[in-house]
Amino acid sequence: MGIETPIVVLSIIAGAYMAWNIGANDVANSMASAVGAKAITLMQAVVIAGVLTFVGATFVGSHVTQTIRKGIIDSAEMGDPHQIVLGLLAALLAAALWVFFATVKSLPVSTTHSIVGAMVGFGLVVGGPSVVNWTKLATIVSGWILSPILAGIAAFVLFRLIERLVLSRLDTLEGAVSVTPILVALAVFIMTLALFMKTPIAQKLNIHGIGMLGIPLAVSIGVYLICLPALKYLLPRSKVTGAEGIFRYLQVMTSCYVALGNGANDVANAMGPLSGIYFIVTTGSVAQEVPVPIFILAFGGIAITIGILTYGYRVIETLGTKITQLTNSRGFTIDFSTASIVLCASMLGLPVSTTHAAVGAYVGVGLARGLEALDLRILRRIVIYWIITVPASAATCAAIYLLLRAIF
Repeated sequence: MGIETPIVVLSIIAGAYMAWNIGANDVANSMASAVGAKAITLMQAVVIAGVLTFVGATFVGSHVTQTIRKGIIDSAEMGDPHQIVLGLLAALLAAALWVFFATVKSLPVSTTHSIVGAMVGFGLVVGGPSVVNWTKLATIVSGWILSPILAGIAAFVLFRLIERLVLSRLDTLEGAVSVTPILVALAVFIMTLALFMKTPIAQKLNIHGIGMLGIPLAVSIGVYLICLPALKYLLPRSKVTGAEGIFRYLQVMTSCYVALGNGANDVANAMGPLSGIYFIVTTGSVAQEVPVPIFILAFGGIAITIGILTYGYRVIETLGTKITQLTNSRGFTIDFSTASIVLCASMLGLPVSTTHAAVGAYVGVGLARGLEALDLRILRRIVIYWIITVPASAATCAAIYLLLRAIF
């Protein structure tokens, strides 16, 4: 048995462990607000998120991912493919350990930033500062600030509008009937636009130019034209008596979308390095980008789902119940703002974190009700963990890499 075999086996275990941690921590981005607002139960949340995250990871996940995550490390200067394999393996283990530690503490951290920090640690210990793309790292760091601020502003403005146009009216149900179809149509427009701009679907269907904008616009208008009469027809025949009842259903919808997006976006944090290791071991060469087979995406999706089902409740409870008190309208605002900001930023090429955006949206909704509506102690702990994510992952990766190099 060659030395490659135990490395590949260990890499598969590390990739599964990282994916499990992604499920255990990042699921809170999608389902915490729905649980906190009592739209669904905790058990329903982990089951729904598990199914949708697996679907997103397997069928919508990135099929091409950067081997050297986010271009942080210059592979040309690293030279030896064996070193890069050990570095990718160390990065997987280090990032997974950090995310697990944060999850035990019930705090949300960015799995992407954990991987980035780990790659920085690997680059520094192998090639020194020259192999690290500091400009790229600074851009990613700016996303830590950008994500929560943009999502917080969006959530603050949107919730104030909902308060003014819906919740402050004598008949909140009538206000919701007139406003929510517009919000649903806007959400569908952003989702459809992102689907065409971020996946190979548009290329396969030969959609470009005005069609890339026209199709999402037509779909959203169609949704509005269906949603408005449907609400007017169904509400008199249902038990819904106020606006919060409508927002409850809308919140479940937006939570499901964020779960789907989480699986699609975050699976690469675990399966990208694993695919890179497999590519290098089987070909003996290094490439900045490698294909990710669907069976690897499915493997990651299964591991993420198991993480959700077995340990996802911890961070869900922190985001859903401890930052600010939630209602269905507030929960919908958080999910809508998080998904919209992340999708729009991704289409513009801006580096944002779903985790950071979600927390920013919680803060924005809380501030719309006054500073006293926020638990500043919990927020302070979350921010501290954000700040130390990169150095903690980097130091851990450097130590693990040196250990692996001594063994292999």
